[in-house]
Amino acid sequence: MSSPELILVVDDTPANLEVVCETLSDAGYEVATAINGDRALKRVQAYPPDLILLDIQMPGIDGFETCKRLKADPKTASIPIIFMTALSDADSKVKGFVLGAVDYITKPFQEQEVLARVKTHLQLRQLTKNLEQRVAEKTADLEAALTQLQQSQIQLVHTEKMSALGNLVAGVAHEINNPLGFIAGNLKPAQDCIKDLFQVIALYQKELPYPSATLQAFLEEIDLEYLQEDLPKLIDSMQEGVDRIHTISTSLRTFSRSDCDRPIHYNIHDGIDSTILILKHRLKANECRPEIEVITDYGDLPPVECFAGQLNQVFMNVLANAIDALEESNKGRSFAQIKANPNQITVKTQLSESQALIRIQDNGIGITDAVKPKIFEHLFTTKGVGQGTGLGLAIAHQIVVEKHSGTLEVNSTLGEGTEFVISIPVRAIAVKDIQARICVDAV
Repeated sequence: MSSPELILVVDDTPANLEVVCETLSDAGYEVATAINGDRALKRVQAYPPDLILLDIQMPGIDGFETCKRLKADPKTASIPIIFMTALSDADSKVKGFVLGAVDYITKPFQEQEVLARVKTHLQLRQLTKNLEQRVAEKTADLEAALTQLQQSQIQLVHTEKMSALGNLVAGVAHEINNPLGFIAGNLKPAQDCIKDLFQVIALYQKELPYPSATLQAFLEEIDLEYLQEDLPKLIDSMQEGVDRIHTISTSLRTFSRSDCDRPIHYNIHDGIDSTILILKHRLKANECRPEIEVITDYGDLPPVECFAGQLNQVFMNVLANAIDALEESNKGRSFAQIKANPNQITVKTQLSESQALIRIQDNGIGITDAVKPKIFEHLFTTKGVGQGTGLGLAIAHQIVVEKHSGTLEVNSTLGEGTEFVISIPVRAIAVKDIQARICVDAV
């Protein structure tokens, strides 16, 4: 059974204290008293009540000042205060509410009014406490869930050696294909139907050259000649849109293609192009800067034996970092200044003996000599809190070096930009070949 609520009554008139205390005690409340503001402040610090009934006109510290001090202290600020006063002017009431009082009880006291107001504000206080507790519990649960989710995400990326972006893109491409196929399959029949309808209209116009006034008015309203001219153009535009979506879907599938348990022959340029398409929304011009230009200079590369999906993840991480570097370099520069010295990313490929080289270079802020040795370290990031996990380049390095027996290097000059150089063998080196080499070297 819960203990009764404690109410502090503050009044310098003993008769008033006796009346209010007796009323509240009979109603089952626990009552404490104070005869002035000083004693009330000390009493509240020692035994915080659930509610305070506070007289306004008292010697020394009056009710307004007492209320002000209570509300200024975080320990007592939430305790509801009801003023008891014979003052009925509006200014006094407004002043009390401004200071933080929740209600007024006017003298002489009416027993039922006192009890009703006390009960109401005690219930409101309890509801507020319950709500605050529930909010605190939910907040704690959400914070714990968020922490667990972040840890799970980092662990997942670290364990699988690649992000889940490829799977997401593959799912989007798959979902696009179903409605896309439906639209593409029906456009040609729709064109044929429209053509037939126009022929029917032409025959009607030939055999019924004098339409009624109602029909003639409607034909003029819809502008039949314009409709016959414009509708085929609309269908052609829809066909162009379908073709564009099909291209995007193909690029998405190229980017996210699933890897087998062994390397496959893959066109590196297709992977780079699909990655650039995925990042196109970040390259477009906005109100702060012109479009980021991507220059591709592709050499004559043969199909490369690789884990295609994972290699696309490397391109994604490196290109996304290049965009981040350019965005950072734009800070403090105007649109005109950026346009005069535009943001650029250059992707160059070439064949060097039996190695496929991919160079991705930006003209951003560059990397300091102190940071350069750390960029491939696990969880190392120069980005702000919540902007990077420090896993992107670490995973890229692991995919290139461990999965493909290649190298991932960085060349950078502070203020001039950064270049990442990816080198992988055109012919995949199988794990058993590496082990065989180790054994031969050990003999």
